Amino acid sequence: MIVVAALAAAGLAVSCDARAAPAWLKRAFTAHHGGDLNRGAAVPKVARYRIDEGGVFILDRTSRHPLLRFDDSSEVWVLTAARGPRGDMIFSNDEGQLLLRMTRLGGVTVFTPRRPEGSAAAMAGVANPFHLASIGVVGLYQRLLQASVRCSHAAGRLIGFEAPDADPASDALIADAASVAGDAIVTLAGRSGGRAILARVAKVDIEHGRQPGAYLRGGVVIITVTPAEGFGGRPSSMRILAAVESR
Repeated sequence: MIVVAALAAAGLAVSCDARAAPAWLKRAFTAHHGGDLNRGAAVPKVARYRIDEGGVFILDRTSRHPLLRFDDSSEVWVLTAARGPRGDMIFSNDEGQLLLRMTRLGGVTVFTPRRPEGSAAAMAGVANPFHLASIGVVGLYQRLLQASVRCSHAAGRLIGFEAPDADPASDALIADAASVAGDAIVTLAGRSGGRAILARVAKVDIEHGRQPGAYLRGGVVIITVTPAEGFGGRPSSMRILAAVESR
């Protein structure tokens, strides 16, 4: 046992050759239709997208569940895909929050807290897939300690992290879950009344389970992980946040 204290509007067909259009027309069309001018190009399984409103994200579709990470965050969001109106693909996180929409013609719209109504995004190139690699006992200890120190500082009180089921097959996922839990706790601490809620949290316990989840029991935030599912085997920061806020 290791114990430490401490995530477009429908495209329109045009008869003119997009390559012959003036540059200003290309930009305007792309901005309003989520990059549908690129619909003829093959979309790689792992691609980097640039958001019109600013920012970049990577979409990895090489695994069973699509993965998304914004450039200003370390969290990898695990998405569930569903068919939407007009044949669009709708991608949501594990709390049902809409993060991404892709039209049949290739237009992409991303939804963020800063732009909940959605912002168009255009593919900017290929990227490398996300992966989890074993970090060993010492590496895991350090990651848990870092999460504990970070959360304790944000909460103004000690919050310990424990990983009783850690082994070489799960250490990478547990370390990632600890980081995501840290994001949730720091977010809550920054909200009005957040520290008061965190006053009843003494520890974060990351355990193996049949399915990923998070809940609060007594003063312990229990996070269950399923190593065989990779990134999909741990809950998102949003789900952990909801568990901590529950009464």
